[in-house]
Amino acid sequence: MNGYGERGSSGLGERTTLKEQAGVYALLPLRIFLGVTFVYAGLDKLTDSAFMSATGNGSIGEMMRGVRDSSAIPALVDLALKSPEGFGYAIAIGELLVGLGTLVGLWARLAALGGALISLSLWLTVSWQATPYYYGNDLPYLMAWLPLVLAGAPLFSADAFLAARRRRSM
Repeated sequence: MNGYGERGSSGLGERTTLKEQAGVYALLPLRIFLGVTFVYAGLDKLTDSAFMSATGNGSIGEMMRGVRDSSAIPALVDLALKSPEGFGYAIAIGELLVGLGTLVGLWARLAALGGALISLSLWLTVSWQATPYYYGNDLPYLMAWLPLVLAGAPLFSADAFLAARRRRSM
């Protein structure tokens, strides 16, 4: 055996080495973890009436007021505080769409970019004050999204299926 295998619908070329194939498969656990986590986070927020309130214990409004002075960008928090419920719904729906797009692999790079932007905004606002910085959870999520922004979802994805279908029809 020469170490080459046929590539199915990966979109990475017709022939790749087994080592290259392993690299593509290495993204799957990350994609599944981030997709499931963001779907869960979005659903958790959407179903928590206390969170989707402007005031009260556990509300998005109270959380934003609590982090405003310690955030890297207080103006961003001020913007969110103009409509805490709207901001809460925007984050929750964004997380849900990013998670589903990542799991299905539809517009995977765009979904990953959305996840990275959500994580970046949360890092700069909610978890900015974590000391040392690695105690905050949003920065690792931001870094975890970057490989998917760069590589997309080349296997087991709607993107790969659509790319293979386009190649066959040409």
